[in-house]
Amino acid sequence: MKTKQELPECPVATTVSLIGSKWKLLIIRNLLVRPWRFNELKNSLDGISQKVLTDSLRSMEEDGIITRTVYPEVPPHVEYALSEIGESMRPIINSMAEWGTDYKKTLE
Repeated sequence: MKTKQELPECPVATTVSLIGSKWKLLIIRNLLVRPWRFNELKNSLDGISQKVLTDSLRSMEEDGIITRTVYPEVPPHVEYALSEIGESMRPIINSMAEWGTDYKKTLE
């Protein structure tokens, strides 16, 4: 997790630095529904590479936004879920979805 000193002073810039990539937002969108396995996420995010997904998940885990649970099975079973901090972004993502829907309506 980043320290307060490592984050931008501006709160909007802080949020963008943590979740501002296209892929992180879409990963969070999926994880708001339920925990997902790596391949499920990869298959649901058209165009994402394995490396970008891995890097995004690691970064979000380090920042405390998601949790990674490894189940001791053969083959290994790993699930990603939102942490409490990640879950607190639900209203933000919901507002973005609502805004996107309204914007599309203006194009009709």
